[in-house]
Amino acid sequence: MTPDDLPLLRTPGTPAISPDGRSVVASVIRPDLESDEYVGHLWRVPTDGSAPPHAFTRGHRDTAPVWSPDGRWVAFLRAEPKGRPQLCVVDADGGEPVRLTDAPLGVSEAAWSPDSRRLVYVARVPDEGRYVADGDPSAEAPRLITEYQYRHDGVGFTRDRRNHLFLVELPGAPDQRDAVPPAPPEPRRLTSGDVDVTGARWMPDGTRLVAVAAVHAGREDDLRSDAVLVDVATGELRPLTDAGSGSTLGVVTVAPGADGSVWLLAQDLGATGRAFVAAQTALYRLDPADGSEDGGPRRFTDPEDMDLLPGVLVPAGDQVLVADQRRGDVLLLAVPAAGGPPRVLVDGPAVLRGADAAGGTVVAAVADPTSSGELVAVDADGRRTLTAWSEPVRPTVRVPRELVAAAPDGYPVHGWLTLPDAERHGPGPYPTVLMIHGGPFAQYTTGLFDEVQVLAGAGYAVVHGNPRGSAGYGAEHGRAIHGAFGTVDTDDVLALLDAALADPALDADRVGVMGGSYGGYLTAWLTTRTHRFAGAIVERGFLDPVSFVGSSDIGWFFGLEYLGDQATEHGAASVAAQSPMAHVGQVRTPTLVIHSEQDWRCPVEQGQRWFVELKRRGVPVELLLFPGEGHELSRSGRPSHRKARFEHVLRWWSARLAEPAVTP
Repeated sequence: MTPDDLPLLRTPGTPAISPDGRSVVASVIRPDLESDEYVGHLWRVPTDGSAPPHAFTRGHRDTAPVWSPDGRWVAFLRAEPKGRPQLCVVDADGGEPVRLTDAPLGVSEAAWSPDSRRLVYVARVPDEGRYVADGDPSAEAPRLITEYQYRHDGVGFTRDRRNHLFLVELPGAPDQRDAVPPAPPEPRRLTSGDVDVTGARWMPDGTRLVAVAAVHAGREDDLRSDAVLVDVATGELRPLTDAGSGSTLGVVTVAPGADGSVWLLAQDLGATGRAFVAAQTALYRLDPADGSEDGGPRRFTDPEDMDLLPGVLVPAGDQVLVADQRRGDVLLLAVPAAGGPPRVLVDGPAVLRGADAAGGTVVAAVADPTSSGELVAVDADGRRTLTAWSEPVRPTVRVPRELVAAAPDGYPVHGWLTLPDAERHGPGPYPTVLMIHGGPFAQYTTGLFDEVQVLAGAGYAVVHGNPRGSAGYGAEHGRAIHGAFGTVDTDDVLALLDAALADPALDADRVGVMGGSYGGYLTAWLTTRTHRFAGAIVERGFLDPVSFVGSSDIGWFFGLEYLGDQATEHGAASVAAQSPMAHVGQVRTPTLVIHSEQDWRCPVEQGQRWFVELKRRGVPVELLLFPGEGHELSRSGRPSHRKARFEHVLRWWSARLAEPAVTP
């Protein structure tokens, strides 16, 4: 794979299955270097695999399909070039879509009512005079900030553009098929006030919605959200959970059951409501009328052993579909609604991206080591793959092999080693790059990963894995570095690297290290502890816990609660003991610093200061800045920027890991 192959990465979104279970619609999005945007259409395919997929829409970027309960319509989001996504609806038999909204900041998260006559959707509502299409931001009034949480990476300021619910009704009698008007109907705003309301789904009675919103006391100082009921007639919110009354749960996803119960994905965020690192997600159920036996949500999965993926929650008859993060996989599970052990529907190696169920059939979007995603159907007849969207990229892919190493304390470290194509690059020994993921409570997965593939395609062996602190290996594994960044995680990644270097196909004298976010932290940290690396790439790094306070969107608590509070003597010592910036004078490794100018998670000052401190000390260093990008540059930045980033990464490694000249 090369940087020019980015458009071959065709990624399906969450599929939408027809009510009879016979057909499925899904979006397929790819980076487009010509338009410098992400483009794609909706595709439709029969779930029995009797025909190949065909294009269902042909917009610039069509995503998020939702099938009406009566099977007549498919609602979806369409974004025109350089535009915001708007809600559209199209006849399930095909035809020209009709746009239903003209929201100034765009639309997300649409859901059909049980009678198929109404749609609820989420849209950000700008304060008067803010974010006008032709406006000059410098002409806007000043912002008065009085709370910690007022901006978010990838979004910007949030207090002056809250997420609210809107309702749009399709006029006409229920038995009229031609019921979509030629002009958009006027939506009705359901919710208001200083609160974000998201994730809305209709309750079976059609008079209420269940949604997610932070409405509890003290919500300005914690990360918890509540499950709420929304009255469709009045917009009134009624909490179903109350994070302010002693509960430590934060709700992330809600879905109604057919019996009027509510299923929840929620995390135990501790007494502070901010303990999100290693806060594993579990499945719960509650009855809005009576609660569970003990008056609160009843837990169905054990967060110490399973870490469910937020966002995948599909009640389906007598079971509920969820996704479990497990040793680099994301598996589709069916949890019995009556309780009991879950059943695996899609096993590894696989990375679930979304799922839906109807008519006795489950359809999932699944990536694997050679695919960025295909649709897979599971029913009584077994499992079958319905699409082949990744065929163009498969010839460029090198399949990683599993690697398990022992840390100095004997702890097993799980990861992968990917070798270049020997026919193209010879038998080796290959220069090697150790890659470290962000988070830290995240995981490298078994899905096709462009970062690994581009490096392997250029002739580098790549080592990557999930050290302690990662997700997918149980809560204890994730909690291991709380208050101990740069300790056992350092041991783990070096153990994995050394195990890989035992392979004679790798060149132990030409090794580099790179990582982003927390991976940028650990990369920088390693260069303060060892000079073994020929080069390093520190990307969007968390590099100074002290300046992180107040400059990051999570800075008011993250560094203080996960490394130590510099306001106390012990806390200051703890911060210094785990801070790369406190030890920057030890660095000798040539370093490329990559950062985005609009990164509000790890603000650009972190990278700028690392660059300056190395340059002051005579360490070879470069700073690569991307204008207009945030923390997610390498995953969802402009296609041209993603390509340019890859080109600079390859340029850097070509210079730092080049084979030394032979002395006569």
